[in-house]
Amino acid sequence: MSKSRRTQSVGDRARPLDHQSAHEIQAFGHISRRPNALSEKAARQSVDNLNQVLADTITLRDLYKKHHWQLSGPTFYQLHLLFDKHYEEQNDLVDTLAERIQTLGGVSLAMAPDVAETTLIPRPPRGREEVPVQISRLLHAHEIVLEEAHSMARQAAEAGDDGTNDLLVSDVIRTNEKEVWFISEHLVDVPLVKAD
Repeated sequence: MSKSRRTQSVGDRARPLDHQSAHEIQAFGHISRRPNALSEKAARQSVDNLNQVLADTITLRDLYKKHHWQLSGPTFYQLHLLFDKHYEEQNDLVDTLAERIQTLGGVSLAMAPDVAETTLIPRPPRGREEVPVQISRLLHAHEIVLEEAHSMARQAAEAGDDGTNDLLVSDVIRTNEKEVWFISEHLVDVPLVKAD
């Protein structure tokens, strides 16, 4: 083999094989059975429920970032930091929920159009809103997530899916309840400078 041919061969082997395409290896909504001691029915129910919570958690997470960027007024700095902290906590929940779906043999939602079609949280306007409206919008989104998480935790427990029940109670419910507490306190009408 000549030197130029050997050089070209090495160069071709280092070239990325981009622009590949193929059929899906698992369709959305299909469960790939795992030896996890759960019935397929229980796994499917949990995957469906978790994808709903995932879509709403992604939406809530992004709502926090929207309001983080668009804040104004005397509480700007404190809420700017708090909203970013809650964004990060919601982002951790997104990853935990998606991984649980995959663990159960499902396919997790991942793309914005799919999330937008699935979420129960109303879409906010594109423009900027006053801080009390932003907080009220976040509280409403939390309430949606908490209502479904409570219901879905009970369903998981009844189906014998302790892992999903634990995730919903220990992670989703507790995180959202704490965030509700933190932001709802910003809507209490108390004097800022002089007590009554």
